[in-house]
Amino acid sequence: MSTVRGARERARLEVTAAIKDEARRRLAAEGAAKLSLRAVARELGMVSSALYRYFPSRDELLTALIIDAYDSVGVVAETADAVSLAACAAPRPRWIAVCGAVRAWALAHPHEYALIYGSPVPGYSAPADTIGPASRVANVLIGILRSAHEGRGLSLPPLPAALRSEADRMTADFAVGLPPEVTAALVAAWAQLVGLISFELFGQFNRVVEERDAFFAHAVGRLAHEVGLPAV
Repeated sequence: MSTVRGARERARLEVTAAIKDEARRRLAAEGAAKLSLRAVARELGMVSSALYRYFPSRDELLTALIIDAYDSVGVVAETADAVSLAACAAPRPRWIAVCGAVRAWALAHPHEYALIYGSPVPGYSAPADTIGPASRVANVLIGILRSAHEGRGLSLPPLPAALRSEADRMTADFAVGLPPEVTAALVAAWAQLVGLISFELFGQFNRVVEERDAFFAHAVGRLAHEVGLPAV
């Protein structure tokens, strides 16, 4: 019986992977808003009722694709940081390596990047299942800043009084151990990093920035400075 169950499980995993692969192809061709279970089933030669046994709704399929994308870029960020740590890199080079790895992933997976960092899909609301995967890249950056704070320290100007309580809340929610000034700077830097990658990926840098690699390296170096990471 265990052999039969194992074969069934392998078959289910293979069909699930095929469904997601076809869904990604349709994302690339038509965008997330037009993703249709019936169209995916048709391309795979399945009847819709069979596909619904794997993904009961379009939203469940979208959620699976979103989680896969977040996990994929998360692994890339975590690996880049691990490699930097193994080379005894200081926090600033670690920061720059992770930012560069996220950009490289985005350029190699533009449609998956657009799914998680682009325009919201009309009618779709992401469930709590996506929160953990969505936090992986940010957690790497938070870890780098914690290392710096516990080592040489991070120096940033005081927060405006109007922002203090919000920065305290954000720190308590997801960046325990960092000074509130650093948390606020990190959130701003994260938004700018996503903006830099999005501008490049979606064409806003066309006829504006030609030397993209050099520009990105300069920009993430500035972001490192803005979160308090020393130059040396």
